[in-house]
Amino acid sequence: MIHVENLTKYFDGFCAVDQISFEIQKGEILGLLGPNGAGKTTTLRMLTGFLRPSSGNIRVKDYTIEEHSLEIKSLLGYLPESAPLYYDMLVLDYLDYVANIRDIKKDRKITRIRQLGNLCGINEVMHKPISQLSKGYKQRVGLAHAMMNDPEILVLDEPTSGLDPNQIVEIRDIIKEIGKTKTIIISTHILSEVEATCGRVVILNQGKIAADSTTEALRQGADGGYCINITLKNADIESVRSELGSISQILTVEEDIEKKADEDGALHIRCSLKSKTDLRPDIYTKIKQSDWTLLEFKQETMSLENIFRQLTKEN
Repeated sequence: MIHVENLTKYFDGFCAVDQISFEIQKGEILGLLGPNGAGKTTTLRMLTGFLRPSSGNIRVKDYTIEEHSLEIKSLLGYLPESAPLYYDMLVLDYLDYVANIRDIKKDRKITRIRQLGNLCGINEVMHKPISQLSKGYKQRVGLAHAMMNDPEILVLDEPTSGLDPNQIVEIRDIIKEIGKTKTIIISTHILSEVEATCGRVVILNQGKIAADSTTEALRQGADGGYCINITLKNADIESVRSELGSISQILTVEEDIEKKADEDGALHIRCSLKSKTDLRPDIYTKIKQSDWTLLEFKQETMSLENIFRQLTKEN
């Protein structure tokens, strides 16, 4: 549905986005990640027609951004991080105003506002001035604004910023429901939100794409590395390092300095491995052949946070 080809943007000689290319299918929920200055906001602004690319092409359905910017904008709903609201207006009056701008017919307008009130959970504040709302409710009103014309594509920049935990879960559920029939692009710094909401992730770093995959594929393909945490009794670090270190694909065997040794003498070990195969049977065999007592044996899943840091760390 959305095709981005060699998209590039310069600001006075500075390259903010450097020849990135990706595609987004209809019904897909895409998470756009990256550290500050990676080019996320610039990319979103080009996708929504707010900025013109220095080079490259954006195609939405059969439209190109150069020739059909208005047609593309009519397909989009965009919620920036700070929703551009008129604080002196009542919520209901504001949504009515937005509906008029979107040229929604009078007989459908009230029905649409009611639908969005239920969907975004703002019915109870409809007759309050926007200035009196919490930041979370302001974001909800902004989401209703972005969805007023029932867009095929929804672009959300930090959609859960300022929301309490219950509201965050509610907004995530809304996004998942919308994503069944629409294309959604979410730019966020909250990695747990990406894992809970997005089916696919594009990570930007220094204007380039550092990764483009599902979260599960990212975990499995992150250098093929993972860790195993082991707690042993009647063991010392040197003998454990000697025995387990003989397994070729174990990179390091170190004492977990955050846990240290328990008062009862238990030893906490952290093994780092690089292998496409499961080495737990080999490790267990080594432990079984020794006089050690196994108290804990746990494989540590590679978190999205660790992968994110690995892909975006500076050289």
